[in-house]
Amino acid sequence: MAFCPDESFWVDAFLRHLKTERQLSYHTLQHYGRDLQKLTEQLQQLELPGWAGLNEKRLRQAVAMLHGNGLSGRSLHRLLSATRTFYHFLNREGWVEHNPAVAVQAPKSGRRLPSTLNPDQLNQLLTPPDEEPITLRDFAMMELVYSSGLRVSELVSLEMSAIDLGDASLRVTGKGRKTRDLPMGRQAVQALKRWLQVRPLWNRHASSAVFLSQRGTALTTRSVEQRMAHWGEYLGAQGRVYPHRLRHSFASHLLESSQDLRAVQELLGHSDISTTQIYTHLDFQHLMQVYEQAHPRARRKPRD
Repeated sequence: MAFCPDESFWVDAFLRHLKTERQLSYHTLQHYGRDLQKLTEQLQQLELPGWAGLNEKRLRQAVAMLHGNGLSGRSLHRLLSATRTFYHFLNREGWVEHNPAVAVQAPKSGRRLPSTLNPDQLNQLLTPPDEEPITLRDFAMMELVYSSGLRVSELVSLEMSAIDLGDASLRVTGKGRKTRDLPMGRQAVQALKRWLQVRPLWNRHASSAVFLSQRGTALTTRSVEQRMAHWGEYLGAQGRVYPHRLRHSFASHLLESSQDLRAVQELLGHSDISTTQIYTHLDFQHLMQVYEQAHPRARRKPRD
């Protein structure tokens, strides 16, 4: 059975709903669209029914084939989540009366722990080598991500009206258009002040964005990633430096010191605390390292 003509419009209608009613970001919409397209292609390849005729057994068959073709458990988990949300929408519209994805689970795969930088590595990374405007901008960005745990999308969309240097705070708009107020550390405030002193040199178009390119336009996420990778390589950082690694370092170091998982969840803007709990694994790894190095009965025997 092929997809019936009406069904070809359902995904488009669903994506419009996510954009207009739920106001999801462009990147999130792209993920939903790609996942549903991937499943559509697999269903067609297996000559399985379209959305109206898809049932749990056939969906499991498609998921098993995608997994066999190399799609990871994490990617399949996201695909099934998108499919469940899609069917909730179809149910609401009255186009179908079932949701075949409710009971289907993705194959388990090992959860990769996020990579972090230790405080000594960060001190080395966050020491600017000169006072050039591009250097001041880049180091202000890195300080701010590590100080406040920003996502790169939140960093590039940050506007001048959202920062309060006197109060050492800022307001960001995260996933799902949710806003949160965040503190800024002393070093981040100082780095930001240094950048803002030279920012007018590049602000040719009266932009409200805090971080500008040399052309005077707001930075893209890709350009931020490239600049941080450049400084990581230039300063000899251990491993690649990227915005999310600084965000991971922020969360890990804060949790290690405070043990307050709920506070870290709020600062990161996670809607589900299970997302934040991965940092407890990082903290436990650190404790295990300390234990193995310090406890007489835990030390490994030296090699002969």
